[in-house]
Amino acid sequence: MFKREKSIEIQRNRDVQCSHGKVAVEGFGLSVYCFFVDGLLIDTGSYSLTQEFQSFFNEIPIEQVALTHSHEDHAGNAAWIQQHKNVPIFVHRDSVSICAENGDYPIYRQALWGERPAFVAQPFGDTLQTNSATLDVIATPGHTTDHVSFYNRETGAMFTGDLYIQTKTKVVLDEENIVHTLASLKKILNYDFEEVYCCHAGYIADGRAKIQEKIAYLEDLEGNVKQLFNKGYSVEEITKAIFVRDYPITKVSREQWSSKHIITAFINQFRQESFI
Repeated sequence: MFKREKSIEIQRNRDVQCSHGKVAVEGFGLSVYCFFVDGLLIDTGSYSLTQEFQSFFNEIPIEQVALTHSHEDHAGNAAWIQQHKNVPIFVHRDSVSICAENGDYPIYRQALWGERPAFVAQPFGDTLQTNSATLDVIATPGHTTDHVSFYNRETGAMFTGDLYIQTKTKVVLDEENIVHTLASLKKILNYDFEEVYCCHAGYIADGRAKIQEKIAYLEDLEGNVKQLFNKGYSVEEITKAIFVRDYPITKVSREQWSSKHIITAFINQFRQESFI
């Protein structure tokens, strides 16, 4: 049994209510947000914060739920909402079957985020309709293959799930492809937005500028990797040259989270380009 320190804070930015959950285990803590606007709940937070998020869910008139992706910190309370609110839950079509089974992921993630019970989800269309707005459903793979973002045509708000998180990415999951993340970041710049709602960084008033900063950082990183790759450096040598620190999550996760995955993705791209 894991002893968790937990809290929740409700904020409002314009017409969006932001539920900010925090959980820590043995001093290692993370935040996760879900957002509510015009009857639509975007992401549901983690099961480890069920009681905290329930208080928020019971105060808002949820009419539908949209998941940016199926990870446990975003879909952890979807089953509870389905049982108690009886509303439709939408997810990328490729994850409908994944959501129908209990979540299966390593113990260190269970310690922070808890279990993710099974629930019934429906596949997205091209848009989501609320009482007063249309939201574009934008395929933004990278963090996961099923990742989507949402753009509110009426207000210009961009909901990015785990696409942004922070400007200077240092480690990623083994399933993440940073090349695809970079392409998705560039893709959303085609939309007219300034404000971003990130499921780990929260409300970002200058979100467009932050997205541009992350793109510049990743492009610079890509250039540095390519330079070392062309000199014959190995993945391990490039990783040590660029990311000089050892990040605790890498050891805790047994390298499921690692800087090496960033380097590998870029190198795979370089190799593919050389065959074109």
